[in-house]
Amino acid sequence: MGKRIYFFDTTLRDGEQTPGVNLNQDEKVEIALRLESLGIDVIEAGFAAASPGDAEAIRAVAKAVTKPMVVSLARSNKADIDSVIQAIGDIDNTGIHIFIATSPIHRDRKLNMTKEEVIAKAVECVSYASNYFKHIEFSCEDATRTELDFLSEVSEHVIAAGATVLNFPDTVGYTTPEEYTRLFRYILDNTKGIENVRLSCHCHDDLGMALSNSIAAITAGALQVEGCVNGIGERAGNVALEEVAAILETRKDYYQKETGINLKEIAKTSKLVSRLTGIAIPPNKAVIGGNAFAHSSGIHQDGVIKDKSTYEIMTPESVGFNETKLVLGKLSGRNALKKRYEELGYIVSEEQLKEIFKKYKDLTDRKKEIFDEDIIALLETQPRNDVTASYSFKDLSLQILGDNHYRAFVNITSSNDNVIEGIGEGNGPIDAIYKGIDAALQLNDIELIDYKINSVSRGKDSIGEAFVKVKSNESYVQGRAINVDIIVASANAYIDAINRLKISSDKYLKI
Repeated sequence: MGKRIYFFDTTLRDGEQTPGVNLNQDEKVEIALRLESLGIDVIEAGFAAASPGDAEAIRAVAKAVTKPMVVSLARSNKADIDSVIQAIGDIDNTGIHIFIATSPIHRDRKLNMTKEEVIAKAVECVSYASNYFKHIEFSCEDATRTELDFLSEVSEHVIAAGATVLNFPDTVGYTTPEEYTRLFRYILDNTKGIENVRLSCHCHDDLGMALSNSIAAITAGALQVEGCVNGIGERAGNVALEEVAAILETRKDYYQKETGINLKEIAKTSKLVSRLTGIAIPPNKAVIGGNAFAHSSGIHQDGVIKDKSTYEIMTPESVGFNETKLVLGKLSGRNALKKRYEELGYIVSEEQLKEIFKKYKDLTDRKKEIFDEDIIALLETQPRNDVTASYSFKDLSLQILGDNHYRAFVNITSSNDNVIEGIGEGNGPIDAIYKGIDAALQLNDIELIDYKINSVSRGKDSIGEAFVKVKSNESYVQGRAINVDIIVASANAYIDAINRLKISSDKYLKI
């Protein structure tokens, strides 16, 4: 078998840079634990210099996982590196990811630095970091628009200074597979000491080439691929790591590469990231989309009935999907619910189960059929301690005023158990409810950017998941909630966003 390919996940850093995504510490740890089960080798947990909150979350991730290497991003300056040292320098199996831009346009227009100055700064910072970390990844930002001979020159210097991984990002999604292949082969053929480091690729999808370029880099000699679950990230996103893993496994006969990825964990990881970020998975998304294993053509259906391999190159089960209907019902007990969670791969504490079971029993009174998606939603949308400290939804009533105009009477409970009342009028029930919440909490600077309702499971009585994105003083946060009643889910989602906004304004600082 060929060489081992390492998977570097940056969902918690580059993925969180997706506009509107704001993961709290508990959510980052939850995703990191799922990435560990998936078999990710390196987790980039954030950017320690961005804020005290981000540094705390990176440290929490590093303490929570045991198998993956945990790294933090840092610009090529000592202040950034010191932030990483303070956050995780005393924890085993941690490292640092240092970068500097190398392309002419970045050197001239952004950094205002010469080639010599770029090299000097890179060497200075890698040398400094080597006093604290054994694992040092160095990235040449915008590598695919950088002169090849300069890339090689920078690489030689940072290798000598202590770099252990060299990353050549296609930062703006500009390159082609042929060009990216040429870049890696040039580096391998013309760089002194290259045999002592691992080469890595990091591709963005601006032109829809991230997956092709990543595979091209692997075939050219890269031993590490960087990306995000579900392909989220800056602008058009990063390469979707689940797609890279599926290709290398499905076409192992061709690529002859090994990975540490457990493909059966893909579905659960994908769903968790989608829920916590509020970014829906397109139905036609490769590997994990709702239609990835669906067949509507009569010819296809006939073939699949006779032999699934006629139109399925991998099975739903191979990437963790399970079509089996859950037979839990109104008479099922707490132990049966816990056992089903275990069968689905979730570890639920007794305290969690106690709270979830109350909601489960309420759900069985309102739904005829309970599916796996329902109980997963109950678990994955459990309130988190740092988000629920401020306000919670109590109840509401609506009046129809005519011409699609509504008046909402909203009651909200504060952290000290006081009930706050608010009245709002709007075009439609949700608009009225949100204005009632604004009035109750005296909010004048909240702007609703996005609002969505999704069906979590199947049937007319499916649980509804509400997602909102709000803006206040240039800060964007998302909120979400589930309920069989979509009106209640919508109110809870908006209050969840307000709580997150309050936490964000209290705890996080801008760069």
